Amino acid sequence: MIRFSTWLTRATAAIMLGSTLLLAGCHFGGTKGDVATSSMKGQFDATIEAYKEGQFLVDGAVLSSADLGSHFAYLKDQGKLPRTVLLVNSDDSKIRKQHLQYMARLRLDYGFRVYYDDKGTLKEINPIDTKARQLEDHHDRAPVEVPPPQDHTGGQQY
Repeated sequence: MIRFSTWLTRATAAIMLGSTLLLAGCHFGGTKGDVATSSMKGQFDATIEAYKEGQFLVDGAVLSSADLGSHFAYLKDQGKLPRTVLLVNSDDSKIRKQHLQYMARLRLDYGFRVYYDDKGTLKEINPIDTKARQLEDHHDRAPVEVPPPQDHTGGQQY
């Protein structure tokens, strides 16, 4: 039977206690789920910008929520559906409740995780907490001017 000296046993116990306290101190006061956005931007498979009136900016193109759904359907068919998506403010608009609701719907439909930038803090969109909204098209229709009826007879009466 091997016998260790009392000094060696006490030193080992002190080192183990100290390392346990050190690891516990690393987690004291930490926040779960909230991370600084600036440090995590490169960690996402796709980044989408919120645009005006519930629209989104994807690679410079303005898409309605229905068009964004079609984009993700295409990516799913190609086998390139992202696992994580980051929603950020664009230069023209900030993230609104409508954007979060559309992204919650896309999360339910396609199963990827969606995070958004909330004043520099990264938060995950939870479809249970955020009411998922039906995807909608957004097209500003140009006003149609109806020209007055023209007389093709040249003004002659028959």
